Amino acid sequence: MTAFHRRRLIQSALAAAVLGGSGLAAAPARAGGTLRAGLGGAHRSDSWDARQHADFFMIAAGQGAVFDTLTEVAADGSLRGELATGWQASADARIWTVTLREGVRFHNGKPFVAEDVIASLRLHLDPKAGSGARPLVASIAQMERLSDHRIRFTLAAGNADFPYLLADYHLLIYPAGQIEKAMARGIGTGLYRVEHFEPGVRFLGKRVAGHYKDGQAGWFDTLEFHAMNDGAARVAALRSGQVDAINRVAPQRAARLRGAPGLRLQDVPGNAYYGFAMQSATAPFDALHLRQALKHAIDRQAILDRVLLGHGRIGADSPLGPANHYTADLTPPPYDPDRARHHLRKAGLSSLTLPLSVSEAAFEGAPEAAALFRDAARAAGIEIAVTAEPAEGYWSQVWRQRPFCACAWSGRVTEDWMFSTALQHGAPWNETQWGMEQSPRFQALLGEARSELDGTRRRALYGEMQQILRDEGGLLVPVFANHLQAVNERIATPAALGNLWAMDNARFAERWWLA
Repeated sequence: MTAFHRRRLIQSALAAAVLGGSGLAAAPARAGGTLRAGLGGAHRSDSWDARQHADFFMIAAGQGAVFDTLTEVAADGSLRGELATGWQASADARIWTVTLREGVRFHNGKPFVAEDVIASLRLHLDPKAGSGARPLVASIAQMERLSDHRIRFTLAAGNADFPYLLADYHLLIYPAGQIEKAMARGIGTGLYRVEHFEPGVRFLGKRVAGHYKDGQAGWFDTLEFHAMNDGAARVAALRSGQVDAINRVAPQRAARLRGAPGLRLQDVPGNAYYGFAMQSATAPFDALHLRQALKHAIDRQAILDRVLLGHGRIGADSPLGPANHYTADLTPPPYDPDRARHHLRKAGLSSLTLPLSVSEAAFEGAPEAAALFRDAARAAGIEIAVTAEPAEGYWSQVWRQRPFCACAWSGRVTEDWMFSTALQHGAPWNETQWGMEQSPRFQALLGEARSELDGTRRRALYGEMQQILRDEGGLLVPVFANHLQAVNERIATPAALGNLWAMDNARFAERWWLA
């Protein structure tokens, strides 16, 4: 988040109305036509069940086209209403009254009302579903329908960022009483209704007539999303004119696309990071000194130079990035084989072999980054045995299942959103098993910072949490990676592109238009 002032968010009863007009593109000179996108991050297991959305294709098709959330993060990092039009907080940010948009209908004609919100959010509380948003919804102690278009949320503790959390791409709104059918067919309130969907292959969408965003977003008549998990295939499809836009351009291909006639490369800095996750509650990674040894056994600069080719910045093992408001100015652990050996000895070891699972599905260049890590760690007496995993099923069968694996996140726009999703004790997506046993201080600070309204105090709390992660955590974040994506010149985009997720916060289908 950039210059957005959180206290204003809390104090203003008309916050959504104030922000609702910000970040919207002016009506383009030419609307209509078809947007064809070749997208990585598609899987045969994909569905319209947003609790399982973890990769780009379904984020873009779900939140970015077919469904809506209550709030939306604008390109500049500020917040505006989507299915919500206003929110008002109690003085301690514990009770939030949210006003819902009237006159909205689902694609099957059902009117949108408060019961739809309550039923949709409750879906994420089922522990068997494994939703990445469960910690966010679990923080809500009570949801009360005040009327068809007003809801009161009572939180277990105050949270100054609560309206931001409602923009999470998992928290799609389904029609109450018809949720199973909506997940099967893709029935939402978004700008595009589903015409065809073949998981891991293709999604076709058609613009909804008479939508509440008319004149503000949704300039294409139809959408074609083609699953293209191979990076070279995506670039070839863009060059040949088969598609108009692609995501996840490998840095090695970026220079060639930058100068290609008729194409534009987008190089967008943000909070996306590439790294390696150690399960800190599982041996041998439960040993603090071993984790510290690995922090000094990785050559971060080499990964930035050779994998990202400079399209990013060095990380310091905290997931908070340059787009966050309270990012601490941390000195990254230096590559120092001697210091790594020292910590290895403190762990009672003279040498060690560790299996590391990687895949291009984790991030473009993951095998090369792992090889650089392996070569650097040998100087410290650490042998990293790199295992190449299949791309299909990596996020469901390898990530969080293996004790040491490649990982990548887009980050989150607020600190609490990021930490609660990835590092809160017991969170489903807590890939490093970071909990009370590993750092009771971190977990206590998480709750304290969440309800703290004073910005200076909040900065101090989040600063200490980032230092704990750098010095003790199980997450290695050697680099933050710019979003590299490319479009045909026939596609026009706003001057500012969102950097919360790739492709304009994954909302390119509704924010871009034909040039």
